[in-house]
Amino acid sequence: MENTQEKPVSFFRFEDLRIYAKATDYSSWIITNVGQPANDMQRNLINSFCHSSYDIALNIAEGSSRNKNQFEHYLKIAKSAIRECIVYTTIAANLGLFDEEKCNQSREYLMELTRMIGALIISLQRGSSRRRDEYSSDENDHEIDDTTSDIDAIDTNF
Repeated sequence: MENTQEKPVSFFRFEDLRIYAKATDYSSWIITNVGQPANDMQRNLINSFCHSSYDIALNIAEGSSRNKNQFEHYLKIAKSAIRECIVYTTIAANLGLFDEEKCNQSREYLMELTRMIGALIISLQRGSSRRRDEYSSDENDHEIDDTTSDIDAIDTNF
């Protein structure tokens, strides 16, 4: 008898997305690896940096409950938060809050998140174009319902 234990599916489906887990890992990494602020300006920088890192995961979670076009929009907002984190990484390194190794680790995390989001966007776009192609020959016989969440159809490897 085969012992196949399947991972239970989360009530909140975005929690099953690898990209969501990676984004929350990055936020945790920032909190534990940024240096101690020497003044209020550095403390504000760290707070803004953390906020931008949270925004990556928050936008993935929020967008996942929407239709494909809206999910794509939220993923693009998450990519904007990634770009903010790149800027904060550079500033943190310039101020000595990150050493060179941590600066490189942050950039690696952010590059991987960017690639993962890009791949998920492409997957969503392909799914949408496939649906249009399937229904284009039937013209008005079938409506495409893009108002429901499409996270069930998305590969959770992202």
